Amino acid sequence: MRDMGEKEHRVSSAGRDPVVREGPPPRGGSVRRAVLVLGFLLIVFSGLFVFGYRHYLRRQRVVEAAAGAMEGRIPLVNVERVRRAPAMAELTLPGNITPVTEVYVYARASGYVRSRLVDIGDRVREGQLLAEIEAPELDQQVHQARAALSQAERQLDQARADLGDARSKMELARVTWDRYKVLVDHGAVSRQEGDQVVAAYRSTSAAVTSAEARIGSSEQNVAAGRANLERLVTLQAFEKVRAPFSGVITVRNFDVGALISGSGGSMGQSPGTGPGALSAPSTGAQGGELFRIAQIGVLRVLVSVPESDVPGIRTGQPAIVRVQAFPERQFEGRITRTASAVDIGSRTMLTEIQVQNPDHILLPGMYVQVRMRNPRSQPPLIIPGSSVMTGAKGLRVAVLVDLRPEDAARAASPESKRIQLREIQVGRDYGQEIEVIGGLQGWEHIVVNPGDSIDEGAIVQPVSSRRSEDPDRPRSGNEGDRGTPPGPRSREGSR
Repeated sequence: MRDMGEKEHRVSSAGRDPVVREGPPPRGGSVRRAVLVLGFLLIVFSGLFVFGYRHYLRRQRVVEAAAGAMEGRIPLVNVERVRRAPAMAELTLPGNITPVTEVYVYARASGYVRSRLVDIGDRVREGQLLAEIEAPELDQQVHQARAALSQAERQLDQARADLGDARSKMELARVTWDRYKVLVDHGAVSRQEGDQVVAAYRSTSAAVTSAEARIGSSEQNVAAGRANLERLVTLQAFEKVRAPFSGVITVRNFDVGALISGSGGSMGQSPGTGPGALSAPSTGAQGGELFRIAQIGVLRVLVSVPESDVPGIRTGQPAIVRVQAFPERQFEGRITRTASAVDIGSRTMLTEIQVQNPDHILLPGMYVQVRMRNPRSQPPLIIPGSSVMTGAKGLRVAVLVDLRPEDAARAASPESKRIQLREIQVGRDYGQEIEVIGGLQGWEHIVVNPGDSIDEGAIVQPVSSRRSEDPDRPRSGNEGDRGTPPGPRSREGSR
């Protein structure tokens, strides 16, 4: 039987083209091919799965074996010996340069500025004229006071003349009474006439007393007038503003023609506070000063010394001053005085350092760094900064101590130690190293870069990163109970 999909060729007897007939494709061959392909793919995927699973089991056994080996292995840790800081420490503190002597020059006379003779940056001498103020009201008050004093002096002269006249009349009345007294006693004149002579004598005596009182009053008027004139003359002298001492003008807050108040500086906006100012705004107690003069031959630096370093600060102690403007230079200074008291708010002591400035290259207001050598009777301990662990219980370090008897079976070697976590109080932080002011005694070995395996009571194998063993430290047989390490032998290695 022929397949329905086979082609039939028919050729006509006349030699025409063959006729081709197509039937439906055979179904049995396609199914067989699909089954073969699926079976092949199933065999391939099954082989890959078996191969991968066997590889997974092999890796799992390796990992479990490694984990078991790690569980029984004592971790290696880097340790360092706690050391004592040097007895002489360098203390660096920030500060600002200020003049030893600085004054704010205010106006005492009210008026307009007639002339200004100096400006900022000018060096002046003591008593040098700086500016002149025109005060016509004050000048008129001086003339009036002089006239009042002259009038008081004339009244004093008149009172003295009246006193002389009164004394002459009193002397005449006394002589007359002496004569009339003899006549009255002999009855030559009546007693009435004698009484009149006595009354005249007493009247002239009272006139003398009154004249003397007028002289005293006139003298007091003259003294008052002279004092008022001297006061006004003194105020008139303030029309000329002079330098109180030799120095440099650092601030000028007025210009020619400005109205000056006798209780401060120029009235209105000053050049020191407006646009294009020639100086910084006034920071004086009252503000509005005309000039600010400073002596910069000797400068002082005020620094705040922390309370922990106060015991090492002494008057006369040398100091090195550095400024940002001259990074390659250093200036020698000396501690001149201290506040002798610690500020409650900042826990620091104010300290003054004076620096000689003969070349005037240092200027007031410069920011400086002051370095001092601070001797310490009890230097703090120094530990690596990477050994400090921070947690909920504060700052702690891992200290190596001797093993307990029950831990000896777990030790891998006689050098194994036990971890003891201790809380510490830190002082100054130097970055890579930290000062410890409490919690350690100085003979301990501590773990550097502690990991997650470092816990209380953990047994570790120490590896010293430096030879810090102290053979002279006394030991006792009960050191492990007190948390004191016997000191591991130094050997090079890393974790």
